Amino acid sequence: MQNSAILLAANLRDKGPTRIQLCGRLAVELAGRDLTGRLPGGQARVLFTYLTVNRALPARRDGLIEALWPWRAPAGADASLSALLSRLRTVLGADVLCGRSEVCLQLPQDAWVDLEAAEEAIHRAEAAVAQEDWARGWGPSLIALFTARRGFLPGEDLPWADQYRLRLDEIRCSALECYAAVALGVGGSELAPGERVARELVAAAPYRERGHGLLMEILAARGNGAEALRVFEALRQRLRDELGATPAPELRELQSQLLRR
Repeated sequence: MQNSAILLAANLRDKGPTRIQLCGRLAVELAGRDLTGRLPGGQARVLFTYLTVNRALPARRDGLIEALWPWRAPAGADASLSALLSRLRTVLGADVLCGRSEVCLQLPQDAWVDLEAAEEAIHRAEAAVAQEDWARGWGPSLIALFTARRGFLPGEDLPWADQYRLRLDEIRCSALECYAAVALGVGGSELAPGERVARELVAAAPYRERGHGLLMEILAARGNGAEALRVFEALRQRLRDELGATPAPELRELQSQLLRR
């Protein structure tokens, strides 16, 4: 079985790229073939998504049923699962969607999946920002941000999907922070989009003080120190009223610098 999977992956890789977009609109290119228009929607899309993100290990049928119907499986759930697998297998091929009692999606090792690409990109962006290598951090931060903004299986009430949504929210905030830092580091024409991104970060994570600090610094760099001070005051009031806390020392020092200017 393992040798067959290795041979299949090599054959798929030789035929062309495999790219899968799970966030937002589902898009699938398998070995150079665009299957997006042929893939069924609804529960079949949910099943394909689950098999893709869990492709490292075979999935048992009872686990697939729980993934599709987590709250209460309908009568005849096993037959419904078989029908969904059959529809997917017709499009993907029996050599890609393998197994009966245990189901496995066989993709090439170099298959590109947007969720995984976003995870890898945010790590690269954070490392570049930590080293103040603004040019190297620009692209990965945008890759992570664009993916995270698209969302994951919208409208589907699924506990396992919630885990990916939570992680995408974290990636989005980190990507916003990285891009704002890059924009501040580069300066010039990048400050305007940097301000927009920093404001998006403050709205998405109102207690994330680093976001407020970046917005304040960008506003100051754009010559709008008064607005930067208003950002600080809004954060100070929010922390005081809702948490009984005060802004971090770094932000208080930034406020002092702005007042001295």
